[in-house]
Amino acid sequence: MLMNGLVKKEDLISFEKEVEQLYIDKKIRSPVHASGGNEEELVAIFKNIHPKDWVFTTYRSHYHALLKGISREWLLKEVLENHSIHIMSKEHRFVSSSIVGGTLPSALGVAWAIKRKEEKRHVWVFCGDMASESGVFHECAKYARRNNLPMTFVVEDNGWSVDTPTQKVWGGQDSGPNVLRYTYERTYPHYGFGVWVMF
Repeated sequence: MLMNGLVKKEDLISFEKEVEQLYIDKKIRSPVHASGGNEEELVAIFKNIHPKDWVFTTYRSHYHALLKGISREWLLKEVLENHSIHIMSKEHRFVSSSIVGGTLPSALGVAWAIKRKEEKRHVWVFCGDMASESGVFHECAKYARRNNLPMTFVVEDNGWSVDTPTQKVWGGQDSGPNVLRYTYERTYPHYGFGVWVMF
């Protein structure tokens, strides 16, 4: 059985809209990094993720958590308790971090343990395009390739390093058989919800 038998694109969007309203109503006092614009890509990716696979992700993790099978009610409670940027669930084998690239080495360690134990599991680690330009990403991706670890790196490329165009600053992109990259246009700013103002 694979993941994402029940969660649809509309479910993801409605969850983030609910969080947006709670944030605007000042019911959430901590940082929130919302997802938007990448629903279809994630729904497709999670069709390949088994419930016993591990998912490591970023501070922008609401969609990943829902698609991994974490209940909407539990996740919303965590967000309201100001845990939005570090959602964790041992039961669902789900880890996020507020540190850019912070889950990459931990994910690598779990993949190495899975290989040593000869388990039939896989590790999926998500990061943004800015994190994919960091040294820790390149080291982890190369190490995983060289040691044939059961691990897939998913780069969520919205073209922005916070509020600076990623390619303008960093250039280049890592690639390889264990790096999956997709692009999308973000719905929300880097932090919070806000309103776009054009000059």
